[in-house]
Amino acid sequence: MASETQPTVGMVVYAEDGTKIGTVRGFDEDGFFVTTREGFAAMSIEHERAGHEFGEAELMWRCSDCGEMGDIETLPDSCPNCGAERENLYYWTED
Repeated sequence: MASETQPTVGMVVYAEDGTKIGTVRGFDEDGFFVTTREGFAAMSIEHERAGHEFGEAELMWRCSDCGEMGDIETLPDSCPNCGAERENLYYWTED
């Protein structure tokens, strides 16, 4: 019997044939979101909320299509600026 590991933010996920799909970057009631684009690093919420050496950073969401940002507490279903799907929104820290 194979052991099943629960996905966590930052975990690399693979298709059944072993092909890398991407990195887990978030969760919702339907499952998890995967970053598939190069250059977008997935970080844990704990890392994002951690204080920084020169002050506190605010955890926000950011659209990978247009750069729009907003409060993480009100993560929209799509980007209010360009209409990009929720899957194109990722965690961002703003000083």
